[in-house]
Amino acid sequence: MMKENYILYSNLQKKYPVFHFDRYDFYYSDFHLVIQYFFHSEEHYFSPKMNIKFGTYLKNQLSDDLLKGFIFNIGMIELISYWKSVGSPIIKIHPFQLDSEQESWWRKLYYKGLGEFFYQNGIKVSPSDFIQFKYDDQAPHYQTLLFPKVENLQQVIVPIGGGKDSVVTLEHYRKTNSIIPFIINPRGATLECARIAGFDSFDHIFIIDRQIDPHLLKMNEDGFLNGHTPFSAMLAFYTALVGYITNTRTIALSNESSANEVTIPGTDVNHQYSKSEEFEKDFQYYVERYMNSCVDYFSYLRPYSELQIAEMFAQYTPYHSVFKSCNAGSKQNIWCCNCSKCLFAFTILSPFISHEKLVTIFGEDLFNKPELLNYFEELTGIADQKPFECVGTIDEVNEAIQMVMNQLDDKFLIQKYKEHLTRKK
Repeated sequence: MMKENYILYSNLQKKYPVFHFDRYDFYYSDFHLVIQYFFHSEEHYFSPKMNIKFGTYLKNQLSDDLLKGFIFNIGMIELISYWKSVGSPIIKIHPFQLDSEQESWWRKLYYKGLGEFFYQNGIKVSPSDFIQFKYDDQAPHYQTLLFPKVENLQQVIVPIGGGKDSVVTLEHYRKTNSIIPFIINPRGATLECARIAGFDSFDHIFIIDRQIDPHLLKMNEDGFLNGHTPFSAMLAFYTALVGYITNTRTIALSNESSANEVTIPGTDVNHQYSKSEEFEKDFQYYVERYMNSCVDYFSYLRPYSELQIAEMFAQYTPYHSVFKSCNAGSKQNIWCCNCSKCLFAFTILSPFISHEKLVTIFGEDLFNKPELLNYFEELTGIADQKPFECVGTIDEVNEAIQMVMNQLDDKFLIQKYKEHLTRKK
């Protein structure tokens, strides 16, 4: 399959030599901002739309000139989802022209942010020349864009993902700061976590409804290239816009230290690249160099391990019945109990929340499911690679299991783990 996909990639590059970032439109009212992007390559046209709902948080007078800068940068990250379907060797940017350093910055983000996509599709490309940027000669240079420097330090924007990590960040800042909870495409767990934190109305949450163009979904069904994209990098650029709209300088993410560990040993392929410290520093540089240092973007959880975060989360019992970290079950707001993400969350919390309560939270005893053995071996490093999921490090998973394995030695996965330890001796 990987060889077939590489051949497909090569053929698509020939058929679709140029991917166009044509333009963007936007309009706004007192309560929301609507952005629409226009991309195309040959006969395939995309026009995804974003509805940004201010709630009660609109603080700055919005001007077209200032909005253009934020919206253009968001478009540069949004286009990845559409470009990857055909992999055009040239990306032609019509709204603005970038300088060479800026081109290098975006090329690195595309290359590393699509590392999993390239790996799983068997595509080998060079980071320096897998794409080229082209422009309209009459397009203005990016340096003409204006960015305001937000000065309000009393508020903190906290993106809420519905899992344990953003809960810990929320609870930390709730003690000392005025929080603006920020959610992209609200679902059960994200709204419930916001409610428990005291934000029980849509008016009290800054919301973005982000739509994928249906034509892309149809292309996925038809066998065009598909795969993982750097969602957290997109989130970063959206938070800068939220900072401007709400006059809030501080943006506190919930990306922990384990996001730095590669997924494939011996490579730089990392499912969590856009959550890594490397990307965080790169984005901070971009904001300083190309966005007038308009916001302060950082992860509150960066110094902490997954085990430390799990221990902190265990204290916040009101969230235990509502948080969810399962991508497969997100639309139904459930733990699917059949994926590596569910098994990781169950494992990392097991030293700090009783086994009986975890079974109640998840609905099943995940340590007693033989069908999860492959995921278990990937999480513990017995297998050759980690799952392509947002999970902790191999060392963290092993430490968590060793903290509970004596009292849970009658569970199937724990028994298999002990057998593995015996064989290693």
